[in-house]
Amino acid sequence: MPDHVHMMISIPPKYAVAQVIGYIKGKSAIHIARTYGERKRNFVGQHFWARGYFVSTVGRDEEVIRDYIRHQEEVDRKIDQLNPV
Repeated sequence: MPDHVHMMISIPPKYAVAQVIGYIKGKSAIHIARTYGERKRNFVGQHFWARGYFVSTVGRDEEVIRDYIRHQEEVDRKIDQLNPV
């Protein structure tokens, strides 16, 4: 999506959620900057991702959530059509 990302990941209990999210955000920001920003070194003091994140556990609704993530662009487009700016 242009302004957000949905992911479903499984984190072993020995890792803190904040640690894993921080790692994903950090490594992906470096990769994106190197690939698309034409920069070849790390960026100190620059920010790519927003500070926060939302986390929820998945139980019986796992397949519903997976389906939403697969089709999130379609769902968001329909919601945007219902709520014109």
